[in-house]
Formats: sequence, C-alpha cells, structure tokens
Amino acid sequence: MRSYGQYCSVAKALDVIGDRWTLLVVRELLLRGPCRYSDLQRGLPGIATNLLAGRVRELEQAGVLVREEAPPPVAATLFRLTPRGEQLQSVLVELARWGAPMMAEPVEDAVFRSRWLEMPVHLFLSDHAPEEPPVAIELRTREEPMTVETAAGEVRVRPGSAEQPDLVLSGEPQLIVGVLAGALALAEARAQGLRCEGDPAALARLQPLA
Repeated sequence: MRSYGQYCSVAKALDVIGDRWTLLVVRELLLRGPCRYSDLQRGLPGIATNLLAGRVRELEQAGVLVREEAPPPVAATLFRLTPRGEQLQSVLVELARWGAPMMAEPVEDAVFRSRWLEMPVHLFLSDHAPEEPPVAIELRTREEPMTVETAAGEVRVRPGSAEQPDLVLSGEPQLIVGVLAGALALAEARAQGLRCEGDPAALARLQPLA
C-alpha cells in the first residue's frame, strides 16, 4: 500500500481506500453483509483473484474489515466490515449521488449486478403516503430480481421476487434507474423498451417529488 506522504486527513484516507477496487470491495460488503471470498469475487466482475486477495488483506490490516469463521452448517470464512469500515457507507452514498447523472449513459458492455440497484433506491425513493397500505415493486433486469417494498413508512430493497407485486418493471438497468430517480418519465422509458405490468401509482408514490 503506497502512501501520499502528506499530513492531511484526505490524503491519509486515500492511503487506505484510494486504490483501484478498494471502495468496491467495501460496497459489496455494505450491500451483502458478511460474505465469503467467492461472493466478493462474483460481485466484482473483472477483478483478478490475486488483486482481490491483496485488497482484502490491506483492508484487514487497516481495520476496515475482519475475517471470521462461520459455524456449521456454513463452516466457511466470512468477511465483514468493522464499525470503522461501516463508517464508509456515507462516503459511498455521496459517491453514488455524485455519479448518478452518469447512469443515464449507455450501458454498452458494462457488467451489471442487480444488487447494485440498492444504491439508487436508497438515494432517490421515499414513501410519500406511509398511511396507505404497503406497496411492492419488483425490478427485473439481467440478473436476479429485486423487490422494493414499503414498511412502516420506510422503503426497503431486497433480493428476490415479490409474492404479489403491485408493479413489475422489466428492462435494461439504465431505464429502471432513470425511472426510479425520476429522471426518465415512465412513458418515455416504455417507449425505449421498459416493460411495465401493474399499477404505476405504486411507482409515483415512491419517486422523488421534484
């Protein structure tokens, strides 16, 4: 791990998390919780095994993550963030907010994982009618489906399908992200290939008001 050699808190932070792939390792642990090395590798397509091992080791030495042995029946080594590592969540959120306008660019050959939809959901969606019955929106992209649902006024997202979704959105990730963020009108997204089944009012209830 190379150092900038500067007595500055920004430089000190970048000494630890500024290398390529490092913050994406943190992203995966924030989204997944404790997970195996193979789970990290699947969530970071394109990273070499030896590079991932090096990043994990550096983050462990810096006190950002720890490894622990899970009891049976899992019986595997799990990696999880420490409390100090969890403090990086606000950093990732602000990076996601800063990068959100670039999500409208064509995906082309970029790899996508449906779990990455959690960031825009947390950034943009809120329940504007918490007194109403809960709603569930299923998002279907190229991978496993994700479900956005309301509970006690909060908006949550989880992997998997909804039992009885109020709305199902299927299509390319940039269309779904654009609609969730309110940057793309539902009618326009449908004209570009987004498939919508169910009640669009469920989406309008969660989208940004302005």
